[in-house]
Amino acid sequence: MALTRRTTLLAGAALGGVALLAGCTDHPGPEEPEHSAAAERLRERSAADSAALLARYDATLAAHPALAPQLRPLRAEVALHAAAFRSGKATPAPSGGAAAEPARHAAAPAVPADERAARTALADAERALADTRTAALAAAPPELARLLASVAAAGAAHAYLLTGPGV
Repeated sequence: MALTRRTTLLAGAALGGVALLAGCTDHPGPEEPEHSAAAERLRERSAADSAALLARYDATLAAHPALAPQLRPLRAEVALHAAAFRSGKATPAPSGGAAAEPARHAAAPAVPADERAARTALADAERALADTRTAALAAAPPELARLLASVAAAGAAHAYLLTGPGV
């Protein structure tokens, strides 16, 4: 099982590297405008996905405060990912400590009662979102593709840290 996690982590890092190399241009090509309607929808969807993951972290922290030392740094990175996706919009969201402030959502996701199961649920959510972002790379313009690849690799690393050895 550890081999699968390592493979996922390495695959995420490799995809991130490939996306960075493949997308190295100073400006978007004519058929891939950086701020097209499709790119903006992808950016908005990615920001919403990060916000949903942030809500899952907040619900897990509320249900299992003892996990705070392990989860808070990962949660802070997820908040930064959400902000990074929002910052590419024409009107960026105001920044006011988004990395430290709890996410505000209508309904908190269900959290397993067992701490280990709660970490596993977070890892599964991170993996699923990393897979979604990796699949979206092909349709994204260069700058957004680099961001998606980087955040997907970070998600794979988070999944590994949540369930890896020593946890």
